[in-house]
Amino acid sequence: MTSQFKKQLSLMDLTFIGLGAIFGSGWLFSASHVASQAGPAGILSWIIGGFAVLILGIIYCELGAALPRAGGIIRYPVFSHGPLQGYLLGSVTVIAFSSLIAIEVVAAREYAAAWFPSLTAVHDGVRTPTTIGWLFQFALLCVFFALNYYSVKTFAIANNLISALKFAVPVLVMVALLYHFKPANFSMTEFAPMGAHGVQGAVSAGGIIFAYLGLTPIISVASEVKRPQFTIPFALILSVVLATIIYVVLQVAFLGAVPTDMLANGWSGLSDKFPLPYRDIAMLLGLGWLALLVVSDAIISPSGCGNIYMAATPRVIYAWSNSNTFFRIFTRVDPKSGIPRYALWLTFALSVFWTMPFPSWDKLISVVSAALVLSYALAPVTVGALRRNAPELERPFYVKGFTVLGPLAFVIASFIVYWSGWNVISWLLGAQIVLFALYVIFKRYVPTQEVSLAQQLKSSAWLLVYYILMILASYLGSFGDGATHLLAAPFDTLFVMVISLGCYYWGIRSGLPKALIKNDDEA
Repeated sequence: MTSQFKKQLSLMDLTFIGLGAIFGSGWLFSASHVASQAGPAGILSWIIGGFAVLILGIIYCELGAALPRAGGIIRYPVFSHGPLQGYLLGSVTVIAFSSLIAIEVVAAREYAAAWFPSLTAVHDGVRTPTTIGWLFQFALLCVFFALNYYSVKTFAIANNLISALKFAVPVLVMVALLYHFKPANFSMTEFAPMGAHGVQGAVSAGGIIFAYLGLTPIISVASEVKRPQFTIPFALILSVVLATIIYVVLQVAFLGAVPTDMLANGWSGLSDKFPLPYRDIAMLLGLGWLALLVVSDAIISPSGCGNIYMAATPRVIYAWSNSNTFFRIFTRVDPKSGIPRYALWLTFALSVFWTMPFPSWDKLISVVSAALVLSYALAPVTVGALRRNAPELERPFYVKGFTVLGPLAFVIASFIVYWSGWNVISWLLGAQIVLFALYVIFKRYVPTQEVSLAQQLKSSAWLLVYYILMILASYLGSFGDGATHLLAAPFDTLFVMVISLGCYYWGIRSGLPKALIKNDDEA
């Protein structure tokens, strides 16, 4: 069938989409959060996060190059395991993507309040939007919507311009702060004052994984990419490698630039002293010009990232609808622009909704990070299953060493979800179990002609068991309030590893007998 989407995106477009999605509000807020939780060992946290995302990105390369589909992150589990798995992944991904848009405009508003204090009110240390502040956020969402309404190329041009501008500021920040570098800061306390627990917690709760999560927008627009077999893998890997280098240097520069006398009591609480870390430290060092640039970029960077997710989310909704587990109206694509406009309208409505109950940037990052990593985690299982039930599929990018990289990626993703803590895992995975039950109840009355309900249950049982065991691990383990902490480190880590490996191999072997690959939006 002829593609409804237009192949207009080049390697430069796609690389800037990846980097633009990665460089949102994460780098602007994470430095002080990471320092508070891990001290100088936060450098290791950034490397762990980059390594994890790079492995998942390499595995996604095989899927993205072989099956360039709109909203591929949702479509691939449907191909390998059936509609039920796509339905579960679709629900969590749409929530994560649409709330990401809201998080980015909230971040832009919080930094803009440095110039316009009337945008933000502070009560007992909690920063919330005023009426004018919320209208500022709404106006940004309207701009994102307009940029994405007419054509994907309009979105790409705007994104390239924003990306080119916003990467100059992190470089200036690195140079300026390294000039004020104080080696004594790294010997004031232990390198890892909170131990392994702090390093691990910083990956999830410190905002590191949130800062890295820019791969899925690349996959979401895969059907609109020129030469996808080459462009998608190259853009994915390049984006993650460059981001890791920049993030590590930024963290080192921040740690070294903090006035040494402020560390007399250690690194704990530094996020309270530097809520807007790079702007605050620039002001403290008397670098008013740098603070001005940071605030300017702090409006541009999150706005660019929000614009990218405004483009990616409709493709995810389109894919969710195309799996016959969401309203079919969202599969409609405007023939002239190639934009799924009904899905774009829903994206806009959801992004506006998420700006209402969650007032500050750090309220949602753990939830969004866990939700997106959860969706990433299914990639290695999908690759392994498709190698079994679609061996004839042409794979222009074939991941070598997958027997090692596949389970490693799944285990690392599980660790990151586990490190998010009990408060996040209990409701996030609990909601997935409820959605699983609702699907089974209602699907009995709407039988599918493609895959029987019995086969879908057989192919997705591993995921349900994985959710239940991860909730149990979080309840017994050492991360998060509300947990019992009966399973102390390192036994909690070993327990999560055993759960992950068992469910990973089960998941690969429980794929459909024959892959359910469709060609409905492929040229």
